[in-house]
Amino acid sequence: MATLDQKSPNVLLQSLCCRITGKSEAEVAHQFQYAVRVIGSNYAPTIERDEFLVSEKIKKELMKQRREPDAALFSELHRKLQTQSVLKHRWSVLYLLLSLAEDPRKPSGRVGNYAALFSQALPRDAHSTPFYCTRPQSLALGYSERTLSASLGTSGISSLGVYTLNGPTPTPQSLLAGQPPQSAAAAVATAAGQPLGSRLAWTLPTNCSPSSAVAAPTTRLPLGPSLASIKVVRARREGEVSEAALVRDILYVFQGIDGKFIKLSAQDNCYKIDSKWMFFVTYTRFVSALVMYGLGQQVVLCKSLRDTCSRLAELGWLHNKVRKYTDARSLDRAFGLVGQSFCASLHQELKEYYRLLSVLHSQLQVEDDQGMNMCTESSLTLRRLLVWMYDPKVRLKTLAALVDFCQGRKGGELASAVHSYGKTGDPQMRALVQHILSLVSHPIINFLYRWIYDGELEDTYHEFFVASDPNVKADRLWHDKYSLRKSMIPSFFTMDQARKVLLIGKSINFLHQVCHDRTPPGKITPVSKSADTPKDAAELLSDLEGAFQEKIDVAYFDTSKYLLDVLNRNYLLLEHLQAMRRYLLLGQGDFIRHLMDLLKPELVRPATTLYQHNLTGILETAVRATNAQFDNAEILKRLDVRLLEVSPGDTGWDVFSLDYHVDGPIATVFTRECMSHYLRVFNFLWRAKRMEYTLTDIWKGQMCNAKLLKTMPELSGVLHQCHVLAAEMVHFIHQMQYYITFEVLECSWDELWNKVQRAQDLDHIIAAHDVFLDSIISRCLLDNNSRSLLNQLRAIFDQIIEFQSAQDSLYRSALEELSLRLQYERGKQQREEEGQWGVTAEQEAEEKKRIQEFQDTIPKMRSQLRILAHLYQSIVQHFLVLLMTSSDESLRFLSFRLDFTEHYRAREPRLRASLGATRGRRLSNI
Repeated sequence: MATLDQKSPNVLLQSLCCRITGKSEAEVAHQFQYAVRVIGSNYAPTIERDEFLVSEKIKKELMKQRREPDAALFSELHRKLQTQSVLKHRWSVLYLLLSLAEDPRKPSGRVGNYAALFSQALPRDAHSTPFYCTRPQSLALGYSERTLSASLGTSGISSLGVYTLNGPTPTPQSLLAGQPPQSAAAAVATAAGQPLGSRLAWTLPTNCSPSSAVAAPTTRLPLGPSLASIKVVRARREGEVSEAALVRDILYVFQGIDGKFIKLSAQDNCYKIDSKWMFFVTYTRFVSALVMYGLGQQVVLCKSLRDTCSRLAELGWLHNKVRKYTDARSLDRAFGLVGQSFCASLHQELKEYYRLLSVLHSQLQVEDDQGMNMCTESSLTLRRLLVWMYDPKVRLKTLAALVDFCQGRKGGELASAVHSYGKTGDPQMRALVQHILSLVSHPIINFLYRWIYDGELEDTYHEFFVASDPNVKADRLWHDKYSLRKSMIPSFFTMDQARKVLLIGKSINFLHQVCHDRTPPGKITPVSKSADTPKDAAELLSDLEGAFQEKIDVAYFDTSKYLLDVLNRNYLLLEHLQAMRRYLLLGQGDFIRHLMDLLKPELVRPATTLYQHNLTGILETAVRATNAQFDNAEILKRLDVRLLEVSPGDTGWDVFSLDYHVDGPIATVFTRECMSHYLRVFNFLWRAKRMEYTLTDIWKGQMCNAKLLKTMPELSGVLHQCHVLAAEMVHFIHQMQYYITFEVLECSWDELWNKVQRAQDLDHIIAAHDVFLDSIISRCLLDNNSRSLLNQLRAIFDQIIEFQSAQDSLYRSALEELSLRLQYERGKQQREEEGQWGVTAEQEAEEKKRIQEFQDTIPKMRSQLRILAHLYQSIVQHFLVLLMTSSDESLRFLSFRLDFTEHYRAREPRLRASLGATRGRRLSNI
């Protein structure tokens, strides 16, 4: 269809004549010639063209009639009209309206309907002007604004469509042709001697013949009664868009199909009325409204046709959005079962939507078949569509929002996205989302039931929040094979529930694959009713804190309890844990002491000369000779000897270590990392135990040699130095041993044992065991933060070994000298008994020389001990400073015990400063 501006004025005028008379082009030749003569007349107004004065006069007339709202509305409409370029002769239109309003034959009452102002006249012949035909008595003119508002709504200009009288008013040909409309009106008025408004135009329905209209004008379609009685024909006239056509287009748009007048704009991504109809609709809307006001009629301005259709066409856009998502995802197998369930729920909603559209199409078809009017109570109109489609529009908006929010999501993450939209106060929207959630969560509930009751995980598309790694071997099943996909945990599941679900299935698989327990899962925990349908899933989700939580808890407690019973009964988990404490953490005191006694001859040798089979034999001897022999054979056969990597200069003490072999299910608790921690702690404790053992030997040597060396008074000072230094070392080692044994090992072990007794699942035992190892590692100064403290402590241990060597050397020299002196005295006494001289001068001189040489070595020994004592004390002082500045409160208390008499504090200024600062902090905290 060509646009209006592409046609010549003559063609447009001829089309107007054909439309008004309802005849063909050949039959309206005479009327067309008369219309050309009238439009081509040279009549012109004799008054000044002032648009502002005319508009002000119209407003004053409205104010006189106490129609202030109409005056304001007219002013607003006139202002909008001034901004439009469609109408070129606004003054002519306003003047025409003012002249029509001043018609002397108009009744004194208010005029209600603008259609009553069109005359019923028809030309008797082609050469006469239209005559004024008296209005039928049955044509009512009192249709008020209140009645019109009640029929079509009370929203004023923005809420009424332009479809009140069989579509928009046809555009006047003279305006389209660029001719001034007042010329034609003046010619008609001059010829007939009547007011302009009496002969403005006439209207005939398309199904009425011209002859019937001339013979009986009162039988034509009345245009003045109330809207409920107006008969609007659905057939669209040429150049005019009827409401019926728009309704039909809108019903197509609802399904995402372009209509004849309303099409999808790819540029704006929305449905719009086709641009070729916009000029006609806009122009006729303004002209009709201005004519109504010019006649003094009280009418509510209608909302634009474009806005009304746009509001309805939004459903088509929403439908397309949802349909596009479902069409794209339904064929995507990687979207998974949860995604397919989501698409199925969207299809269900679209199916209900299509069912509604089918009802509307049926209603439209019935109206077309029966010729029903558009303004009857049962007719299908745009306004009624706005009301009837309100709820479907809300549902489609919810679905479209879900589609946007669920883009790129799958599995449990998709279920979380749907669940988040259910947190709303709108009960209908909440019910819709809950229904969709029941469908979406149905596969997840099925995954969950198969996992917690059978231990099976068939998650092909990785939708479930439990993940499985098939490359992990059985020995790492508990730690690495199964894990949680946190992004896939539905938001309606708590993290505690997800953890329990993971543990249930993991425990079942651990029993089957690692413990080789063939007990059916049904005997471990009673199988609950599965969620066979989405309805069952919906019932389950409606009580997440009740029935669902109970199912999870029952399965969790039963499965975990059974697993722990199997580990303790068949694999002696708790006994192995106690064996670690007794042997690797030196808790079996008699065994450790006897083992040291047996190993001492071997361990003092260079590390390269040791043989593991010799050490293993000594270990078995120590076991048979102590209470360790009463332990379970399963535990004793795992106890073994291990030699560490040998470094140059190492002795047997540096490379010896006990070992404990673990395999099978207990290796899940005692992992390689745990065993490496045990070895580190054992080496530290073994070294500390060796220091205790060494100081014991030092003390024994001092006690045994004290009486023997009384005969050598020159050694008293050196021996006193040895006793003092040994006492310092014994005090230090005793305090360290007390701290390690009681404050670290015993306290940590007590916490571990209590946690193990209260453990509800294997994870609790593993976590408690890891905390135990981390605690003793850090508090035994074996972590990275305590590296400087450990270095100082090892330096102290080295000084104790040096002191043992120095004291042994001193005692060897002293005992050797003592032996020579005793031998000299025995020889002298023996010769005296034989009656000879006890000694000769040479022997006496030789004896004195030897004694002098020995006495000359004593200052060297004293200096060596003094240097050793000074170095030892400086290391201890630095160690105490580090302890005082430690963040661990137990280490700070250890420094108090190590320097209880403030012996080192008196010699070290930094220690005094640290102690004062610590006391100051304590006082400030108080």
